[in-house]
Amino acid sequence: MSARKITGIVAAAALALAACGGADGAVTEDEVVAGGRTVNLSPQQNRLTAGKVDAIAAKVPEEIRRTGKLVVGGSSNNAPPLRFYANDDKTIIGVETDIAVLVAGVLGLEPQLEVTSWENLFVSLDSGVYPLGLSNITVTEARKEKYDFATYRQDTLAFEARKGEAWRVTGPEDVAGRTIAVGTGTNQEKILVEWSRKNEAAGLKPTDIKYFQNASDYYLALESGRIDAFFGPNPTSAYHAVTSGKTEVIGTFSGGGDLQGKIAATTKKGSGLAEPVAEALNHLIKSGEYGEVLDRWGLADEAVTTSEINPPGLPKT
Repeated sequence: MSARKITGIVAAAALALAACGGADGAVTEDEVVAGGRTVNLSPQQNRLTAGKVDAIAAKVPEEIRRTGKLVVGGSSNNAPPLRFYANDDKTIIGVETDIAVLVAGVLGLEPQLEVTSWENLFVSLDSGVYPLGLSNITVTEARKEKYDFATYRQDTLAFEARKGEAWRVTGPEDVAGRTIAVGTGTNQEKILVEWSRKNEAAGLKPTDIKYFQNASDYYLALESGRIDAFFGPNPTSAYHAVTSGKTEVIGTFSGGGDLQGKIAATTKKGSGLAEPVAEALNHLIKSGEYGEVLDRWGLADEAVTTSEINPPGLPKT
């Protein structure tokens, strides 16, 4: 599988942070300016909410409607602006949680946001502990065998390196012989493994792939020079690059390679929840509330015009 470089996306600009926010031009500990908007980093989020749409809510499976709650699972990996902890270190915030709250509102349910590891997220979806997962999950053909999907964002990946590095990543050959970190079990891991195999077949050096689960770990490794770059979600890398001032994005790619990857709300296959979730998302897209949330976190460039149920996913390798 090859990866096609995305043109026209300048995520760093979309997430550019200005040193302003307070009355005196200084950023307070409770806010940061992202994408031209002040983002609240405190546990008091004042999230945008949506009203119940009876026709859509009626399609939610009865066992979920009976509870009155929508339990939404997500990864504990601290990855702003997707899903991360507020400055109280216990309240989960980010674009994923904001979308979950909007969807729950349309479905007439109280959102219950749960935090777990990436691996246990899927275990909990399998067991039904979490009826819904919103955690930057990419649609793949392999995952479609076990899960149903309702898309809500384009999947864009990025290579993040120390600031001032001369190299850029435009294709597989640029990572030959490099030490690159990824999260295990992720789409970007599959792409990097395939690139390394392709390079070896062409007589180039393989990529030394390192695995980290926590943002603090791979950023420490990057800062110390133990890795050349981190390959992960573009929103996370762009956000970190402009806030830390120590790194930069050196290449962006579709999470689906030649196929545009899609991020989706994820349910157990056949649960009956994906359909009303997709309808809720399409309602929110038309009402403009979906766009407001993405704009708040500087992710307007990754918006979709329609939520699709089980679209073509990344191919099996």
